[in-house]
Amino acid sequence: MKRSLILVAALATALSGCTWLKSLGKKDNVAPPTPLTEFTPLTQVERLWTANVGGGAGDSGARLAPGVVDGRVYAAGIDGSVAALDAASGRTLWQKRLGERSGWLRRGGNSLRWSGGPAVHGDLLVVGGLDGQLHALSAQDGAERWHVQLTSEVISAPALTDEVVVVRTNDGRLVGLNAADGSSKWIFDQSVPALSLRGNSTPLIANGVVYDGFDNGKVVAVRADDGAEQWVQALSAGEGRTEVERLSDVDGNLVTDGAALYGAGYRGQVAALSLDSGRPLWQRDLSSYVGAAVSGNVVVVVDADGNVWAFDRETGVNLWKQDQLKYRWLSAPAIQGKYVAVGDSEGYVHWLSLDEGKFAARERLSRKAIEGAPLVVDDVLYVEDVKGHIGAYRARQ
Repeated sequence: MKRSLILVAALATALSGCTWLKSLGKKDNVAPPTPLTEFTPLTQVERLWTANVGGGAGDSGARLAPGVVDGRVYAAGIDGSVAALDAASGRTLWQKRLGERSGWLRRGGNSLRWSGGPAVHGDLLVVGGLDGQLHALSAQDGAERWHVQLTSEVISAPALTDEVVVVRTNDGRLVGLNAADGSSKWIFDQSVPALSLRGNSTPLIANGVVYDGFDNGKVVAVRADDGAEQWVQALSAGEGRTEVERLSDVDGNLVTDGAALYGAGYRGQVAALSLDSGRPLWQRDLSSYVGAAVSGNVVVVVDADGNVWAFDRETGVNLWKQDQLKYRWLSAPAIQGKYVAVGDSEGYVHWLSLDEGKFAARERLSRKAIEGAPLVVDDVLYVEDVKGHIGAYRARQ
């Protein structure tokens, strides 16, 4: 295994009986990060603005990333801060810190510690915390809508529709809540192994169905209205004599092009699955914990060593592999026009050409790791590091 792991004492341990594992980062790599080399840029990248919100994810192991809706950027931090920024300028529109000062439900007199989200749909903003708190706010001004206590910490963003808020908790539960008041609609429970990587896949809602990956190496599909199981498909077998050898999470985010579902498992496979049945349309052996991106006829995946791969969307044929970012512990990929963007453990954002995988551009947001997936809205890429620094970039196409 190329990345060392340590035991983490977390709330989820007590609640679920599962021991969670977390990467310590580059200083504990078996191999050092591949040194960056000079290249001739293929495009110009413009930094539109930078801002800072709430201290980011810190060392929580969550992959906090901004949400962008209707010209606003929403972000949350481990210190309890939630903010809305103008997407064009980065100017703060509103910001508040939830916890003791605001009179909200809190733990130990401290501010709430955000670790999942924020997710936004219409005027509803939802964010989850390390203490199992889930809060819904008005996206317009941050006013409280409702809050609930869940059974375990939330370290991935919720998924929202007009009717339902779907949340993944660290104890293996997928929870459906009424979007209007937070009341429980359904719970879908999967058994979790005794040992798991630190991280959870973000639920994906498409055509009234919720798709998500679990710590047992399986992808599940359930109905968004009542949580009824539609299908279950394994992406990682989890074979071996020890618990560590049997690690088989699907932690990376799943993506869809409307025809198929694409995802990857740790020590498993990258695969295209039928949305209706979960039947594999194609699959290739590859280990990943950050997930995939899809655009046009290309599926892009970052493997567990930091190699970036591109596969033909219809056949799964390998189109290219970029190995010059190995051991830089990349974020999930995002596709920005003709380019693939990934963040790394030293705060760099790398743009690769989508057709060949060649280096196209590079910018440095900060000196802190970028672990959350970059987000592309219209022609702008938004990215956040673990200290809450957010940058907005436009790549010339």
